[in-house]
Amino acid sequence: MNGSNASDNPAFVQRNDGATGKILIVTAVEAERDAVLRGLGSTDDFVVIAGGVGPAAAAASSAAALAAGHYRLVISAGIGGGYPGQAEIGDIVVSTGIVAADLGAETPDGERFISVDELGFGSSRIEVDERTALRLIDALQTSSMRVIAGQALTVSTATGSAEQAARLAVRVPGAASEGMEGFGVAAAAKLAGVPVLELRAISNAVGPRDKSAWRIGEALASLTKACKRLTEVL
Repeated sequence: MNGSNASDNPAFVQRNDGATGKILIVTAVEAERDAVLRGLGSTDDFVVIAGGVGPAAAAASSAAALAAGHYRLVISAGIGGGYPGQAEIGDIVVSTGIVAADLGAETPDGERFISVDELGFGSSRIEVDERTALRLIDALQTSSMRVIAGQALTVSTATGSAEQAARLAVRVPGAASEGMEGFGVAAAAKLAGVPVLELRAISNAVGPRDKSAWRIGEALASLTKACKRLTEVL
């Protein structure tokens, strides 16, 4: 497993394992939702929705679902990009933290990014549940899957260049995956007082957009395989 030991990571937050309720899984699109459902099989313990693309749609749909039901965990799940040297195509990234990587402002000269944290307008980072993440990582590793524990970055504009990928990797140490919904889902979960995780199956490298190199089918298959273990450990 790449990255630091999850139990030593300060991004984790401890939760009470005695919580009751169902688990809400939020994907962006139907193809991801279908891949999750194939893995879960027939179970009443999970509710899976396709909440839309981007953090705003994800936050709104997650908040609506949380208001209408009783949940003990929320998972943002789907396929996404992997940061070079951290996560490769077909890998599963289990989040150690969820970060809104482009939430902030540029300096007047355009030379530097100022995070919302530095601006004093809140936080661009949301903690995840340590015990649940560790259980899931252990279960996936026993399935002979390559599992990466790392920071899950949320962006509103998908990275399209090697230069931007490098900037984000420096901005968020331990960056492993990139998606467009995780922070929105996590914000809704935090507001509802429900623990959250992000689960990404890697379909492409973060950087230049070369669709010929994308492996969406392979990533969806990895997502399905990972979700088969969710019913055993969550």
